[in-house]
Amino acid sequence: MNADEWAQIHRCHDDGESIKGIAARLGMSRNTVRRALSLAAAPDDHRRCKGSVSDDADRRIREILLENPGISIAEISRALQWERSRTLLSRKVNAVRAELPSPSARSDTVPTGLPQPTTSFVGRRNELRELRRLFGDHRLVSVVGPGGIGKTRLSVQAATEFRRAFPDGVRFVEFAAVRNEGLLAQALCDCLALENRDTHDRSAEDAALAHLRNRRMLLVFDNCEHVIDGAADLVSRLMVEAAGVRVLVTSRENLAIPGEYVFHLAPLKTDDGVGSDAMELFSRRAEAVLSGFVLDDGNVDAVRRICERLDGLPLAIELACTRLTVLSVDDLGDLLDRRLSVLSVGSRDRTPRHRSLQATIEWSYELCSSTEKLLWNRVASFADGFDLDMVVDVCSDDALPASVVLDSLAALVAKSVLLRDGDGRHVRFRMLESIREFGWGKLTAAERLAMSTRLLDWCARLIIDCAEHWYGPDQLAKAARVQENRGNIRAALHSALDDPDDGRGRAAAEALGAGRFLWACGISVREHRLWLTQALELPDVPSIIKGRILGVLGLVQTLQGDRDAAGFTLHRAGVIAEREHDVMNRAFVTHTSGLRDYFAGDFDSARVNLDAAARGYTDNSGPSELLATLAIHRGMLLSSLPDTDAAAEVFGAVFAQTETVDEWWFHSYATYGLGLVALLTGDVDRAVDLADDALRAHRAFADPVGTTLMCDLLGWALAEQRGGLRAVVVLGAASSMWGSFGQQLYGSEHWNSLRSKAVDTLHAQVPDAEFDNAWARGAAMSTAELYDYVFGTPAAHDAHEAADDPSASLSPREREVADLVASGLSNREIAEKLVLSTRTVEGHVEHVLHKLCLRRRAEVAEALVDHAAG
Repeated sequence: MNADEWAQIHRCHDDGESIKGIAARLGMSRNTVRRALSLAAAPDDHRRCKGSVSDDADRRIREILLENPGISIAEISRALQWERSRTLLSRKVNAVRAELPSPSARSDTVPTGLPQPTTSFVGRRNELRELRRLFGDHRLVSVVGPGGIGKTRLSVQAATEFRRAFPDGVRFVEFAAVRNEGLLAQALCDCLALENRDTHDRSAEDAALAHLRNRRMLLVFDNCEHVIDGAADLVSRLMVEAAGVRVLVTSRENLAIPGEYVFHLAPLKTDDGVGSDAMELFSRRAEAVLSGFVLDDGNVDAVRRICERLDGLPLAIELACTRLTVLSVDDLGDLLDRRLSVLSVGSRDRTPRHRSLQATIEWSYELCSSTEKLLWNRVASFADGFDLDMVVDVCSDDALPASVVLDSLAALVAKSVLLRDGDGRHVRFRMLESIREFGWGKLTAAERLAMSTRLLDWCARLIIDCAEHWYGPDQLAKAARVQENRGNIRAALHSALDDPDDGRGRAAAEALGAGRFLWACGISVREHRLWLTQALELPDVPSIIKGRILGVLGLVQTLQGDRDAAGFTLHRAGVIAEREHDVMNRAFVTHTSGLRDYFAGDFDSARVNLDAAARGYTDNSGPSELLATLAIHRGMLLSSLPDTDAAAEVFGAVFAQTETVDEWWFHSYATYGLGLVALLTGDVDRAVDLADDALRAHRAFADPVGTTLMCDLLGWALAEQRGGLRAVVVLGAASSMWGSFGQQLYGSEHWNSLRSKAVDTLHAQVPDAEFDNAWARGAAMSTAELYDYVFGTPAAHDAHEAADDPSASLSPREREVADLVASGLSNREIAEKLVLSTRTVEGHVEHVLHKLCLRRRAEVAEALVDHAAG
C-alpha cells in the first residue's frame, strides 16, 4: 500500500463507502483497507514520481481541494506544513482552483430529467422516510404496485428530496416511451447527457456503465413493467459495475434480481380520520376544482366513504374530484357506490383496487363529450409528450375537426386526463400510463393501426422537414423538435419495422434516406446506424430509396472510422445511384468516398473525389447544406496537405456565408476550421479563442462529432499555450467521446499524429501522476459537464479566511453531518435524512469529533456556534 492508495482509501471511507466496497473498488484485501484506516498518516512512499518541491506542493494542494473544495488557505497551510510565503501559497491555491471544475457543476447544471409536477405532493411521508432508510442499506429498491397507486409521483418526490445525498446528482429515466428493450441503455445515455456516446463496437450500455463506474448518483427507472427483462439485465450490470450508484425502480412487477429490495407501495390510508392521507389528497384536489371547498363536519363522512370506496388509490381520487364541478360530495359518493357495484359484478377477475381504478377512469371517460372521448383515444398513440400542433396534425380528421381540438384538449386537461408541461413559451402534454392504456384499449385493431400510421407519417415529415431546413435560421428549432420527440420517433419507426405493409415501411425508409444529419439532432450515432441498417431489410422499398439509405449509412460509418464497412456500403450506394440515375445521391456518395479516403490518408484520391462531388453538386443545383458540408471537408483536406492559405479561404467563405443567413451548425464548423489553420500557422492564442467560439456556437446542438472535434482542437491549442492540466482534462474528455461513438479522430493516422504531438507536449508540462488524474477526470465527464468545465467560472473563494477556523478541516459531508448533529438529530435520523447507513453516519460523527478536538457530540453545536460568532 502506497501513499496514494492510503489517501484514496480514506477518501472513499469518508464518503461513506464500506470496507468491503472499498476493497472491491480498489482490488485489494479488506485487511489492507482496515490497516490503511488505522494509520493516521500516509506511509512513506518512495515510488512517487520525482519532481520539484513546487510540483509536489501543487499535487498535494490539488488532492486537498478535490477532497474539500471549500477549505481555507490557513488550513491548507497547516496540512502542508507550509514554511514559505503565504502570498505564494495563496497564488498556488488559486491557480489550482481555476483548473478544477466548479464543485456544483455536476449535480446542479446537468438536467435531472425529473418531471415537474403540476400539483402539490400530499402524504406519503412515512414512505419517504422508509425509502431514505432503505437506501442507507440497499443499492436497489423497486417500488412495486398497480397502476394509479402513485409510484411515479413518490419516486419523483424521493429523488427531489434525496438529491443532496448524492454528490453526482439524480437522473430520472422514463421507460414508458421505450418499446424496444434494445434501446433502454440508449435512453439512459440520453438522460445522462452522454448524447451519442456509443459506437458500432461499443454498446450504449457499456458507455453508460463507463460513465457511472466511479459516480455516486441516484438513478430512477420509471415504468419498467413492459420491458421488465431488459430493465433487469441493465440494472444487474449497474449493480455489479457501478458500486456508487443507487437505483430506484418503479414497476407493476419487481425485477427479480439479486440485491433487489421490493417496496410494495400501499394505497393511501383512509382509516386515520380527517388527517388521513387519502382525505388530505381529496381535500387538496377538491379545493383546486371547487374554490372554497373545505373539509368539515358536514362532508367529512361522505369524503371518507368516497376515499374508502376508491381503496385510497391517488389517481382514482384525483379523477373523482374533477366531478365536483357538477356534483356535491354526497352525490359523488352515491354515484360511485352504484358504478363500483355494477363493475364488480362484471369483472370478478380483477382485484378490488383494479376495479376501483378502472371504474373511476371509465366514469371519467363516460362523462367526456364524444369529441373528448375520441381525442383521448387518439392521443394515446403518442409514446411521449406532444403539443397542440402535433395533436392537430396526427389526430384531427372529419370525425374530429381541427377546430374542436383546442377546446377538447383543454377539457381533458381540466379533467386530469392530460397533464400539462412546459416553460410558458412551449407547452406540451402527457398522459399517465394507466390513462394512456385505457384510451388505447378503446380503439379497435384497425383504428390502432391507422393511428400508428398517422404518427409515423408525422414523424417522417418531421425528419424530412429538419433535413430540408438544415441550412438556415430555422435549423436549431428543427433539430430541437426532433430531439424532444425522440420517444415518438422511436415508437413510429419500431411500428413501421414491425408491420411495414401498406406503405408504412416505405414512409420510414424515405425519412431515413433523407435524414443525413439525424445523428446531430439527439438521435445517437449508434441508434441512427441501427435504424438505417434495419430499414435496408424492409420489403417493397424502391431501389432509389435504398440507395439513399446506403449513402447516409456510409457517412455514419465513415464518421465512426469503420472504413471497411463504409467502403462496402458506399460501393452498393454508388451502383444503385448509377442504375437509377440519382445524380444527387451519386454526388453525395462520391463526396463521402472522398471523406473516407481522406481519413484513410489517401489525400490524392480524396481530392479527386471531393472535386468530382463539387462538380456534381454544382451541375445539379445541389442543396446548400451539401455544398457547405463539402466546403468544410475540403478545408480539412487542404489544412492537411498542408495548404493553409487555401484552407483559410475555404473556411472563411463558409464562415461569412453562414453568418449572412443566420446559420449556426456549419458556422461552428467553419469557426473550428479557422482555428485549426491558426494553430497550424503558429497563432496559438487565436486558435484557442476560435476553438472556444466554435464550441459556444455548437453547444446548442446534440452533435458529438463536432463537439469532440472542437474539444480536441481546444486541447491541442491549450497545450501549445502551456495550458497544462486544463488541456489534459479537455483532451481526456475528447478521447472518451471519440471512443464512445467511433474510432479516435475517425481512425485517421494523420489526425492522430497531431493529437499525439499535443499529448507529448502536455506530458512535458505535467507530472505523470497529475496527468493521469486530470485525464481520468476529463474522461469521466458527460458532454454537458465538459461544457460546464470549459465555460464555467470556478466558485469564488476567500483567500484570507481566519487561520483558527476549526471547521475548515471538515469535508463537505462531515460539515453536513456536523450541522445535523448540532441541530439535535440522532445518528439514525441523520442516516435517514442523508440516505446513508447508520454505521456510515457513526463513522462521520467520529471524524467530526476528532477533527474538532471534541469528546462528546453535545459539544458540536457549541463549537460551530463559537466559530460563527467569531
